Amino acid sequence: MNTRVCTYAIGAALLGLTPPALAQTVAYPAKPVRIIVPYAAGGNTDFTARAVAEKLGDVYKRQFIVDNRPGAATNIGTEAVARAPADGYTLLMGGASNAINMSLFSKLGYDTLRDFEPIALCVQGANVLAIHPSLPAKNLKELIALAKAQPGKLNFGSSGLGSSNQMAGELLKVMAGINIVHVPYKGNAPALTDLLGGHVEMIFVGVPSVLPHIQSGRVRGIAIGSLKRFSAAPNLPTFDESGVKGYEATTWFGLMAPKSTPRDIVARLNVETDKALKSPDIRERFAAEGLEPMGGTPESFTKFIRSEIDKYAKVIKAAAITKL
Repeated sequence: MNTRVCTYAIGAALLGLTPPALAQTVAYPAKPVRIIVPYAAGGNTDFTARAVAEKLGDVYKRQFIVDNRPGAATNIGTEAVARAPADGYTLLMGGASNAINMSLFSKLGYDTLRDFEPIALCVQGANVLAIHPSLPAKNLKELIALAKAQPGKLNFGSSGLGSSNQMAGELLKVMAGINIVHVPYKGNAPALTDLLGGHVEMIFVGVPSVLPHIQSGRVRGIAIGSLKRFSAAPNLPTFDESGVKGYEATTWFGLMAPKSTPRDIVARLNVETDKALKSPDIRERFAAEGLEPMGGTPESFTKFIRSEIDKYAKVIKAAAITKL
């Protein structure tokens, strides 16, 4: 046994660990790491995962491979990570759906708090409420008044059942006391196409998808779901400042690992991810996509996830949404 291995063995004994357990964490990562994205390639979750994977790969000198596993409202990819070995080699780029699904589905193959180790909240985006110009409303106050005058007559499109876009609309219904009808689509693109064509009157959608159409005048931007104005769309007022106090409907993506992943691996990934999110090039890339880099500790991310689960549970109950 050479001196280095002997030293590791002695240190392990003093810590009550076996040499293999110590070697597992000290050498991490000894092989490529997969980051599973529970969406198809090309969206903001995928973009976030690839940006973070690139930075972590540079730091660790190992491949961090993005593996897209879409389907079942993100449950296919999420369950794959929940069942993966807790060794740090399979990670999840989770998001708001992992909070929403806890109350939306009657049966889930995972529990977001029980089965995962939150690593770092990577980014937040914001849902924008945009309307077709034919609607005689120039701001949120006028739109709410119009909806109250015509209960059940106005509709809003979203990227699908259980999406954060739908929940943004359901939250507005509850907080503003209005009755607008949800029209689910299979993604943001067809929903936006129907808004442009006047087939739906409103849409809740992320900043990057709708901003060019707001700027061109083809749709009218009403409000953005962040509590403060968004850097990518500074002229869009928030719901809060437009009269619906405390309204917040954001999208978010964060890095997570299977439960019981060694704490030092989680801690090291957190530190390096946080550094990556603070780098000027990453911040510039995310800003161009309408995303705000976040960061923070695993503990703060856990607290955030818990608050999101609680929030959407209340929305789903108040809106009387039938469980899937």
